[in-house]
Amino acid sequence: MEAHQPDAWPLAGWRVVDLSSGIAGPYCSKLLADAGADVIKVESPDGGDPLRNWTASGTAVPTGEDGVLFQFLHASKRSIALDPARAEDREKILGLAARADLLIEDHGPGGLAERGLGIEELQAVNPRLSILSISPWGLEGPHAERPATEFTLQAATGSIDYRGLPGRKPVAAGGRIGEWAAGSFAAPAALSAVFSARKTGLGHHVDLSIFESMLTCLTIYHDLSSQWFEGPLPRGIEIPSIEPASDGYVGYCVITGQQWTDFCAMLGRQDIAEDHQYLDGRARMEHIDFMQEMIQGWTSQRSVEELIELAGLLRIPVAEIGNGQSLPEMEQVKARKILREGPGGFLQPRPPYQLGAAPLRPPAPSPRLDEHAEAILGELAAAPPPQPEADPSADPLPLAGLRVVDLTAFWAGPVAASYLADMGADVVKVESVQRPDGMRFAGAVPNDEIWEWSPVFHGANPGKRGITLALDTEEGMQILRRMLAEADIVIENYSARVLENFGLGWNDVSQINPRIIMVRMPAFGLEGPWRDRAGFAMTVEQVSGLAWLTGYSDLPLVIRGACDPIGGMHAVYALQLALEHRRRTGKGQLVEVPLMEVAINLAAEQVMEFSHYGQLLIRDENRGPVSAPQGVYRTAEADELIALAIPDDARWRTLREIMGDPEWSQNPELDSREGRRAQHDAIDEALEAWLTTQPREKILTALQKAGIPAETLINAHSLSPNPQLEDRGFFQVMEHPRSGEARYPSLPMAFSGLPRALHRRPPPTLGQHNDEVLGRELGLTSEELARLREEGIIGERPSFM
Repeated sequence: MEAHQPDAWPLAGWRVVDLSSGIAGPYCSKLLADAGADVIKVESPDGGDPLRNWTASGTAVPTGEDGVLFQFLHASKRSIALDPARAEDREKILGLAARADLLIEDHGPGGLAERGLGIEELQAVNPRLSILSISPWGLEGPHAERPATEFTLQAATGSIDYRGLPGRKPVAAGGRIGEWAAGSFAAPAALSAVFSARKTGLGHHVDLSIFESMLTCLTIYHDLSSQWFEGPLPRGIEIPSIEPASDGYVGYCVITGQQWTDFCAMLGRQDIAEDHQYLDGRARMEHIDFMQEMIQGWTSQRSVEELIELAGLLRIPVAEIGNGQSLPEMEQVKARKILREGPGGFLQPRPPYQLGAAPLRPPAPSPRLDEHAEAILGELAAAPPPQPEADPSADPLPLAGLRVVDLTAFWAGPVAASYLADMGADVVKVESVQRPDGMRFAGAVPNDEIWEWSPVFHGANPGKRGITLALDTEEGMQILRRMLAEADIVIENYSARVLENFGLGWNDVSQINPRIIMVRMPAFGLEGPWRDRAGFAMTVEQVSGLAWLTGYSDLPLVIRGACDPIGGMHAVYALQLALEHRRRTGKGQLVEVPLMEVAINLAAEQVMEFSHYGQLLIRDENRGPVSAPQGVYRTAEADELIALAIPDDARWRTLREIMGDPEWSQNPELDSREGRRAQHDAIDEALEAWLTTQPREKILTALQKAGIPAETLINAHSLSPNPQLEDRGFFQVMEHPRSGEARYPSLPMAFSGLPRALHRRPPPTLGQHNDEVLGRELGLTSEELARLREEGIIGERPSFM
């Protein structure tokens, strides 16, 4: 729903001062601007944000234009050029802060204070102001000032080492996904901070770590897994995943045992389905040659269209492999008008969520440097608006008092609901003994209570209470309707048809409770020709273009689930907009967050560059558009790999000095990033030859001390101990009723006015709170509960175990 109704925009009246550049901070403020916030971009008078001149393809930005990524990220914002080193400009920035709800910055540890804009100075002029700081490692900790790029941070998470084929170097996720992930966490964190400040009158300083955001999205709770399984984590790929067809590639996603069985049946290989060792993806990887011969021998004889049709009949998640050229032609993209011509005249994605009752701001052109200075400075002449009353003793948790019915499963939905619990909401997870959350069994410890031992379920579900209800029974549905009648929020992520089949579409739910906010997270959306397709995170990575930029030159690879937590944070953000709308109007609404549209936003640069410049972005293994050289290199210890990135010419000169300025490096053509990119093969060969003479730890120390981003490719099972994460309190130790004590990851940001350990309880065992919720709160008697257990309507153990 979009309309020119500024007063009805969810964040109408909000003021944001954005001092950030790059992707993470600007994507956060883009989401705020889309929802109607007045975002003032403060740029350097000396050329402004460097992203103005950026293209991922290396295409020269036409005179009089800004690059397409800048235009996309900064639509609808206003620009003023100010230099905080000048006292008069610093006072103007403080004047903006005095009138703002939020300030976003990415100057790193001590960066604001060095500019005379420390947290104390900013909140002295506006105690309600929340400041969102985004930095590679976080503002504190022993690694806070360690040089880093998105690529080297991937290495530090364990993500790169985990992804790759035998006999070939592992590969990073493409498309600067970590920066987009950080921006996706930043937006709900920003709204949470402002919501809290509205209650207490006291703004937060939110310290968001890109590394921790990437750890959350690019590893699949591997630190939790390392506490229950022996390591190291084997390097590999998904089987099946992206496979050759006769006319291109097709992508499969086989998560559950049933999906693997159905996949084998599709291939006519029931004998493989009956060999239960292959239910484990790790066993399939151990027999990769056999598996690929079997799978690719079958897929390569059929067209993409035929393969998609066959898989769809069996409800196997499947997709064609999208890129900047093919995505606009996909039927679902066209039917839902996901890609639209933006103010710059090129195709770009719409916001990745739809609000049923609140319009979004139509995108206006991105600003020219200092375009709005006169108007902004004129506004500073007026006194700051009066602040409404607040109660400093109020509960600072922004969602305290809200009741959430959680119908989600697997990862994207559960992690969204867990964030709501961390922010104070009472979240009740609803499963059934007939169909528990399927993630309870994914990668779980094989024992007598396997459903209580999945690292991913544990990581995605802290803070909740859990009950079971058989929703295919009238009595189970009646109980759920009672819960919905008293709830503020219901959230689910089934395929589109499931809730309608239960009689729980939006029209049904809104009749039960007109004030409820219903969040739906189908893979492909509630409408369109793909609405009934099954899909997981890897499916939308395949279709959106994210997989297109990841992998080897001859084989695209999935990132492995990043779109689930990123999609979950977009759902939280859209839900918060609906809460803001309800605060003003008293009305609930439907919120739709298709994972496919989230992924297309993360991959937006591909479509925009092809639309505007005619450039098809392609994967280049571990090379990228920012740094050159960039890659994974061997050291003197044959199995010890490091990731190294040279993001600018100054650090190339530093690298030459560390190497002793060998003759090959003195070629003047290598003095520029473009020249180094043109000769990347030769540089890689010579650089690795030198690195293989260097002990890993010694050379890493030398490189990092000299300001060069470099990291060991850790195995994700070896993340802990980690002094940076420990110093920042990233882990929270909790005691689970079945699996015992374990380290759980927390959110990738710290709020100055909230505890760092925000999980209020470990994830629930199956049906753990049946008596508490259904008995003490809904009033069912012990006799009624006993009967419900006898009839299988509730329970604490899967009915099939």
